[in-house]
Amino acid sequence: MTTAIAPQEERAVSLRIETTGAAVAPETAPSVIELQGVSCYYGAFRAVREIDVSVRTNAITALIGPSGCGKSTLLRAINRMNDLIPGARVEGRVLYHGEDLYGSGVDPVEVRRRIGMVFQKPNPFPKTIYDNIAFGPRVNGTRGNLDELVEGSLRRAALWDEVKDKLKQSGMALSGGQQQRLCIARAIAVEPDVILMDEPCSALDPRATLQIEELMMDLKKRYTILIVTHNMQQAARASDETVFLNMGDDRAGYMVEKGATSEIFTNPKNQMTEDYVSGRFG
Repeated sequence: MTTAIAPQEERAVSLRIETTGAAVAPETAPSVIELQGVSCYYGAFRAVREIDVSVRTNAITALIGPSGCGKSTLLRAINRMNDLIPGARVEGRVLYHGEDLYGSGVDPVEVRRRIGMVFQKPNPFPKTIYDNIAFGPRVNGTRGNLDELVEGSLRRAALWDEVKDKLKQSGMALSGGQQQRLCIARAIAVEPDVILMDEPCSALDPRATLQIEELMMDLKKRYTILIVTHNMQQAARASDETVFLNMGDDRAGYMVEKGATSEIFTNPKNQMTEDYVSGRFG
């Protein structure tokens, strides 16, 4: 990135170090991401309108809501993945440690390094397990021991013990759950601050889903995590804070309510939220 955002790098690194191994309570943790009046468009169509959300450091924030309400669109706006879609644009401000990620001169590639993403379906590269992890650091010109970096990333993704003797085998040969953990290891190999997860368990069986949830709980000690999920049980089990989006009459997604997950699921302030989390609609 340009120098407009570069001074935040030391601050971002120090945040990770200070909170490693000791999760900060979401209600007292500082914001790492802040959305201010964010609207997302595809051409003339407004998919998301005027979202204001603060995302706390070292917490898991779940985005829930019915299909088509813009959850994935909003998630991809945070690390500028929507830039890759012709006609897509974002209005409002997306702040990362106080810096506007849509400001002039900001490098979207560097944004995506600091704010990594794990997609709905596992998408390992058609490479060896080792090269899947080493690819990002190599592209970024990372100096140091790649073997240690690969092992460390796989350990953090709770995959090392299962693949340590298969590093030269194709990542495509792994099971679905293992492939998703490989993709998580690949994302954290470039040392992001934030990990975005777009329905990471939708293609997995219950056992693999539980493994991913347990992994997220461990990873939040080091990273900030945002997850889009349609699984209410998953949101209730794994997240610290929950954002409920719904679709308006204009088909644009808007925020109904945000709060501690325990409150959203047991004592929501909005009747619409209660109806959704209790299964009355959506």
